[in-house]
Amino acid sequence: MKYVVCFLLTLCFTLPIAAQDDPTIEAEAKKMPELVLVFTKTEGYRHKSIDKGVQTLRELGRQNGFIALQTESGEDFTVQNLNNYKLVVFLNTTMDVLDATQQRAFESYVKSGGAYMGVHAAADTEYDWPWYGKLVGGYFDSHPSDPNVRKATINVVNKSHPATEHLSDTWIRTDEWYNYKTLSSETTVLLNLDESSYEGGTNGTNHPIAWYQEFDGGRAFYTGGGHTDDSYDEPMFRQHLLGGIEWCLKRK
Repeated sequence: MKYVVCFLLTLCFTLPIAAQDDPTIEAEAKKMPELVLVFTKTEGYRHKSIDKGVQTLRELGRQNGFIALQTESGEDFTVQNLNNYKLVVFLNTTMDVLDATQQRAFESYVKSGGAYMGVHAAADTEYDWPWYGKLVGGYFDSHPSDPNVRKATINVVNKSHPATEHLSDTWIRTDEWYNYKTLSSETTVLLNLDESSYEGGTNGTNHPIAWYQEFDGGRAFYTGGGHTDDSYDEPMFRQHLLGGIEWCLKRK
């Protein structure tokens, strides 16, 4: 991954120099794809869908002008390295995945205008890091069991965001539905689970399952979907992910 980043950075620094005399090169330089870091480290439960999720983000990147690079290492969380990326996605991370130094580097990244996107178990991560809890917007509490994956109805409460503008008023899909604790009041909710449509919900009528916020200098988006492999084959869920990414990249 580091070789790819170095190559892209070399292009970014050399092209503008040549572009002084060549408008065509300048135009090409402006089209350089943005880099997205996909972080998949786990210290707790490891979702089998991680590989499918990474593949999906790479496909979305190839189709939409960004490059998704995966890492399992917290050592990539340095100020210098994170500055290469427009967005960092926590894809089904679990438990304590960054040490204190790495946490400070990520905080600096967000405070400098970087973006964060959490998918599913990103809310089951870093319980002892209060800043992260505020960034993600809520922590995992529980989920239904026997079976843990169920069909449910989602109420689309905000269609003005690119992650939801393609959806109807209700969205019926199958996934593992998290219940949350310490939900932030600072986020803007996009999707709300209808607990009457399935068994195992504990948040009541206020059960957000996707939200976003401007946070501490950067942008943060979270979706509770993405437990199953099948999620990443659903056109509407893929568009939901893409919309979240494009908002984080400030394209929309």
